[in-house]
Amino acid sequence: MASGGCHCGAVRYTVDGEMHHNAVCHCSDCRRSSGAIMVPWAAFAKDALTVESGTPSVYRSSEYGERHFCGRCGTGLFYYNEQMLPGIVDIQAVSFDDAAERAPQAHIQVADSLPWEESLGTLPRFDRYPGA
Repeated sequence: MASGGCHCGAVRYTVDGEMHHNAVCHCSDCRRSSGAIMVPWAAFAKDALTVESGTPSVYRSSEYGERHFCGRCGTGLFYYNEQMLPGIVDIQAVSFDDAAERAPQAHIQVADSLPWEESLGTLPRFDRYPGA
């Protein structure tokens, strides 16, 4: 069993079941809804997820897609799309309390990647904010 939640703690969840996969999505829909260049998703059977506290807000991001997020702090949490992913809930993998223990296994939707993503590994790296 694993647990997680949003940034402010208003929404907490547990998931009890085997993870199908953990993939980093580069699609433009994920990018626009998260404000990030990519989003890691951990897929589970949808009945493995229990929202323990709080009530996520729901946004229909496409004809079949539903994005669930904390209405208070905005943290993205779950994605459902019965057309594309029947019986599956995708959980934003970095919302797990043990996120460091769930390494992604693949990159998906790379056709939508931003053209400069490949160069990110060549940029300078700092342990903390530079100049702090």
